[in-house]
Parts: sequence; C-alpha cells; structure tokens
Amino acid sequence: MEFTGRIIKAMEPRGGVSARTGNPWKMQDFVIEETMGQFPKRMVFNVFGEDNLNRFNIQEGQELTVSFDINAREFNGRWYNDVRVWNVVAAQPAAAPAAQPVAATAAAPFPPAQPAAPAPNAFEAAPDESSDLPF
Repeated sequence: MEFTGRIIKAMEPRGGVSARTGNPWKMQDFVIEETMGQFPKRMVFNVFGEDNLNRFNIQEGQELTVSFDINAREFNGRWYNDVRVWNVVAAQPAAAPAAQPVAATAAAPFPPAQPAAPAPNAFEAAPDESSDLPF
C-alpha cells in the first residue's frame, strides 16, 4: 500500500540488542499527514534498520510517498498494529497543464464558418384540426 503526504513529526530513534540473535537493532517512528482533501488523514509508520534509516533519510517537512505493509502482533494479551515502511520516494508535484504557444494558435486562423441551414421545426408543421392544443 502507499500513502503520500508531508512528514509532520520525526520521533527519536530507538534501538537495542536482540535477545534472540544478539544483533543490534534500530528503528524510528514518523508521522505523515495527507496534504490533499478537506479532512487530511495522518498515519504513524516506522522504519526498521539503521541501513534503511540512512538510505531513506526522512526529515520533517518532506513531501513523500511511502510504501508500507501492515501487520498485527500480540503482546500480553493485547493486539497492536505495526505499519512498517519498505520504500520511500519523494512525492511528485502535481503536473501543470502544458501551455500552448500563443504564436502557433494565432498563425493558423480558423476557416470562415459556413452558415448552417436551419433545421426544420416539428412544431411548425401544418396545424392538426383534431387537436385542442393552441400550438
């Protein structure tokens, strides 16, 4: 899934050592806000791994499109959602419509319009004597 918006908050990175493998780990949470629409949506996501944090280099105020996966996990009888980002790209600004050069349109004038023959009007047919309608 993807979400496009502006980073409004970068939390402090967290880290530790895995009890299972003994390897160090690092992760950081970010809040992104949708910039389109009357009622913008917000989402908290995390980036796991020091290499991903360095590669994405997410800063507050950036306009980004983030690709993410959602997973749920249980801890002490409670369930928590985990929104983990796996790709980040700079958001593409809305494309402005291409402007037509003025000289090109002025150099090729339209041919003179031919007056169209008036279409016959169905209501102007001969009056029907059996109708009570005034038209």
